[in-house]
Amino acid sequence: MIRPEVATLLTRWREALIGGAAVLIGLWLWLAFTGLLALFGAVALAVGSVLILSGLRAARFRSDGHSPGVVQVVEGRITYMGPVVGGVVALDELTEITFHRPAQGDAFWRLAHTQDQPLMIPEGAAGADKLLDALAPLPGLDTGAMVRAVQKRTPHTITIWRRHPLRALT
Repeated sequence: MIRPEVATLLTRWREALIGGAAVLIGLWLWLAFTGLLALFGAVALAVGSVLILSGLRAARFRSDGHSPGVVQVVEGRITYMGPVVGGVVALDELTEITFHRPAQGDAFWRLAHTQDQPLMIPEGAAGADKLLDALAPLPGLDTGAMVRAVQKRTPHTITIWRRHPLRALT
C-alpha cells in the first residue's frame, strides 16, 4: 500500500515522528484537561521532546546504502560479521575511532583497539546505525562529529575519537 521510498523515509525518521505524535497528544491533554490527565500530558510533552531530539540525530546518522555484513552490539561488545572478514571489539579496548569515505567504494568505520587488527565496519552494513548509541558512553566522544562525518559526502577521513593515555602523577 505504501510506496517503497515513502516506507524507507518513514522508517528512517520513525523516532522523530513518534516523538512528534507524543508531543501533539501531550499538548492536547495538557491544554484540554486538568488534574491527572494534564499531568500525563506534561509527561508526554517531555518524553516526546526527547524522542524528537534523539530521533533527529539518529535519522541523520542512518545510511541509505546497503553494504554486506551485520553489526551487533551486546553488553559493551561490538561485533561485525561480514562475508569475508569480521571481528569483535569491546568498548574498553577501543583506542581510536575513524570514519573513512574514499573517493571510490563504500565508506567505513575503523575501530582500532588494543587486542588485534582494527575492526572495519561498512557504513551501510545492517545494524551499523547502532554504533551511534553503542559508542556514546566513551569518555569525550562527540556524537555530533559522528553524524557530521556520515553526512559529509566528499572523500575524507575523520578521527572521531582517540583514547587519551593515563598520565602518571608526579
